[in-house]
Amino acid sequence: MQLKLSYQEIQRLIADKTGKELPMCYGGPHTLRVSHQVPLMGSVGLDINVDRIEGTDLFLSYGGGAGIEFMVRTALGHYKGRPEMEFLELLEGNCLRLMLGKSHQMAALFERIQLTDIHFDEQSVMIDFVPRP
Repeated sequence: MQLKLSYQEIQRLIADKTGKELPMCYGGPHTLRVSHQVPLMGSVGLDINVDRIEGTDLFLSYGGGAGIEFMVRTALGHYKGRPEMEFLELLEGNCLRLMLGKSHQMAALFERIQLTDIHFDEQSVMIDFVPRP
């Protein structure tokens, strides 16, 4: 089974929840490009790669140049230890582990489905999953 969300739908959800616009586009079959306007810097881009899925854990890597990678690592390190970040682990080499099963809402979902892939095309994010017996 597959859930397909357009980049526009995701951007609208993010804007509604955070008030921030994060334009996104296709960067490759497993790569999403995200940009953001940063004061004094202009538009800053970040490539987010879906490396693998293990159970309810999603392993991502990111890139965008040494300066951007440093900023992301610093920002994530700043929020480390906060309750809302308990599902995120910063790994070596610009890698992240999202422990989606630690979220109470997501844990209930993962009791019913198994995530198999997350990939991208020119307009959408596709989330592939199979129902659990």
